[in-house]
Amino acid sequence: MAKKSNQRFGELATIDDAGLGRELDEAYRQLFTLRLQVATRQLQNVKEIGKTKRRIARIKTLQRRRELAALLNAQGAAVGGTR
Repeated sequence: MAKKSNQRFGELATIDDAGLGRELDEAYRQLFTLRLQVATRQLQNVKEIGKTKRRIARIKTLQRRRELAALLNAQGAAVGGTR
């Protein structure tokens, strides 16, 4: 199962920052729709909610990694530039 997870994460890693934002918005909308379907007893596969939550977590993790990498690069450039 770890291989599938890494594969999905790898697919997300190829998307640019703006694309990740769109993917995150889409995942939140899907989660909202799934929750409505649960409330109205229309959803057959409840596992979809967990899958969507994990997708949101993957996207947020990737966004945070990129944010930290950019911050470290900026700090490294600032430190290297002052010498």
